[in-house]
Amino acid sequence: MRKWLVIALDKAVVHRALKMALLVGIVLAAINHGDAIVNGALTAVQAVKIVVTFFVPYCVSTISSVAAIRQSRDTQK
Repeated sequence: MRKWLVIALDKAVVHRALKMALLVGIVLAAINHGDAIVNGALTAVQAVKIVVTFFVPYCVSTISSVAAIRQSRDTQK
């Protein structure tokens, strides 16, 4: 687990995951909550859902990056 976290917290992995979360999060938030955002009718529950919307692609990107890096390192051995 420690090795996984070291890779997950690597600057390049975090940077890539943040970019993916921003891109995918904006698209998903617009699709799912765009009308409420535009109309100024965003509820607290919707705001929490938007935060989670950004968190999910961050996690997916991080998990994918860590798996690819570990596989690459295993192949090089």
